[in-house]
Amino acid sequence: MLGGLARYVTPLVVAMTLLRGSPAVADDRVAELTKMLSSSSNEKSRLSAVAALARLGDRRAMKPLVTALADPSAKIRAIAAVALGKLGHKAALPSLRTTANDDADADVRTRAKDAAVAVAKANRLPDPFVEDAGHTAAVAPKPKKTRPGFGNQPRALESHPDLYVVIKSSADDSPGKADKKTRKVHADIVWKSLAEQCKTAPNVTSLASEAQRWSLDLRNVDLSVVKMDVLQSGSYVEIEAQLRLAISDDKGKMLSFLSGGAKVQVPRRTFDPKYLPNLRREALENAMRGMFDKLIKHLRDRSIG
Repeated sequence: MLGGLARYVTPLVVAMTLLRGSPAVADDRVAELTKMLSSSSNEKSRLSAVAALARLGDRRAMKPLVTALADPSAKIRAIAAVALGKLGHKAALPSLRTTANDDADADVRTRAKDAAVAVAKANRLPDPFVEDAGHTAAVAPKPKKTRPGFGNQPRALESHPDLYVVIKSSADDSPGKADKKTRKVHADIVWKSLAEQCKTAPNVTSLASEAQRWSLDLRNVDLSVVKMDVLQSGSYVEIEAQLRLAISDDKGKMLSFLSGGAKVQVPRRTFDPKYLPNLRREALENAMRGMFDKLIKHLRDRSIG
């Protein structure tokens, strides 16, 4: 199935992703690639990272690959879908199904659908798209009892969310002379970015019904853009976005804060101010993607502690 990656990834990039080493090295590599995929503003770098994760075939790659289904690049989304199909973990099914139905790119939809079908077969589940066609899904035979894991050899674990996250508000509170309309655009960008990542993360729910089922405590998140600057740095123009996340409980009690950001660099000789809105969007989205894993780890650590 990963043969489809050749359409997007150059031989050099593919060669770079053929990894060997001990489990400890593999753990480090997954973490390194996950960080690159979530924080880099360069599409080529993210493409290299998602291709490397796909080649690893490591179960720890499932989460960043699911997150990559929401990447702005259709090429990256397509590679992530193919890789998830090969990985075969049924926890990825909801995200693959959503991508197959809703993605703006036809090729991504096709690859996500093929991947979802492959995952369903690997876990002896009904075709995930039969009901969409107006038919009744066949009852899948009960899988043989095996040790939990991925696919039939071994069988995939049933996954459920362990975090209940709701976005309470979003605002652009950065200094400067941006007008009300522009600030609302910035606030909407970070809201949508976080919402999409929560939607595609298997361990996160924003639904009260699921939270009640699994006895999860509500964590509200208030988003704030605290910095949005255009700076000159040597031969580059930098667009920098800084965010702050305020986390509170179901009674409105403030629990903690997180901050982070991202920069987008453009050569001064090619910089055109008319592209600033798109560059600001990219910086904001990259900042939110970079903070997502940080947010999840922070919430998990506090719930355990």
